Amino acid sequence: MRDNEGRVIDYLRISITDRCNLRCIYCMPEEGVKNICHEKILSYDEIARVCSVLARHGLKKIKITGGEPLVRKDAIVLIRKLKKISGITNVTITTNGVLLEQYYDDLIDAGIDAITVSLDTMKRDIYQKITRRDELERVLRGIEKAIREKKVRLKINCVCVTGIETQDILSLLNYAEHADVDIRFIEMMPIGLGKQFPFVSEEAIRKVIEEKYGKLTPYVKTRGNGPCKYYDVPGFIGKVGFISAVSHKFCDTCNRVRLTSDGFLKTCLQYDYGVYLKSLLEQKVSDGILWETMKTAIEQKPKAHHFDEEKIKSEDEIRGMSQIGG
Repeated sequence: MRDNEGRVIDYLRISITDRCNLRCIYCMPEEGVKNICHEKILSYDEIARVCSVLARHGLKKIKITGGEPLVRKDAIVLIRKLKKISGITNVTITTNGVLLEQYYDDLIDAGIDAITVSLDTMKRDIYQKITRRDELERVLRGIEKAIREKKVRLKINCVCVTGIETQDILSLLNYAEHADVDIRFIEMMPIGLGKQFPFVSEEAIRKVIEEKYGKLTPYVKTRGNGPCKYYDVPGFIGKVGFISAVSHKFCDTCNRVRLTSDGFLKTCLQYDYGVYLKSLLEQKVSDGILWETMKTAIEQKPKAHHFDEEKIKSEDEIRGMSQIGG
């Protein structure tokens, strides 16, 4: 699949639910969001059909997200379905880790290819402040199980929310120092509630890391499905990575589109561009019609975002990250 800019689109991020067992301050209001009723979200069969059609035209990689994907009943069933689709070579999941210990063995048995845990701090009080929940110990047990089992690659994503020192983000690097775990720092996206937090750049975080551990050396081999830039750190087993959509725009190499839980095929994180597929799936249109509908939306994928501009445009995304899936 190619868009009108010539970019190869082979990666789909699927939000299978907008529900979550945390209330992170940059993602959801304290009272949560109005959940989409079950009748309006895509069934697992509908998701699998979309992926099957796209796989015939070049889709290779799928990321399962939420909300928190593991709160949706039988999420493992969907993973099994996706792993069986011809042409799909990689199915991964991003989770907040609260249920990781409980479902880790099931994920492995279903054939998951990698697990990413979102964790912004190792300090219990700051974790509670960010997530509005006291679940850090459960998350850490899940991470430790994944490290101990060594069945699939483990990554940890961190967003600097309250500050580099306040969150003590360097503590997360202990995992990468002593195990084959990648710690990835993500610049705050100015979407939804994320707009209200101070921006912390890749450069600021790199400076703090290098002051303690020494110069970061670019890692040139492929290590993931997305735009993360990885680095070797002296003495580390794992890698340190940066996903810096704001300060290091990577739109010219963007290879992904997104599918929301209610069936919106979203072609850019910032813009409300795309097409709703739910009604087409319910009407049981042919695969040809479904493909042509998706193909038209993908071809019109925006050339680039404008996160670096203060002006808000009418086509900007109004959904929160819990509804988009990141």
